[in-house]
Amino acid sequence: MINFEEELKKFHPSLEIEQAEEAIYNQDLTDMADLLVSMIKEAKNEEK
Repeated sequence: MINFEEELKKFHPSLEIEQAEEAIYNQDLTDMADLLVSMIKEAKNEEK
């Protein structure tokens, strides 16, 4: 059976929409375009 007291101790309320947006936008995530630009820059530097 589920121990509701234990489950309530684990509970964390979800972020409000503004807080969630801020948390998402403030993360520095690298995407494929960033990786490609980095690889092209490295290749150009190696040619010199």
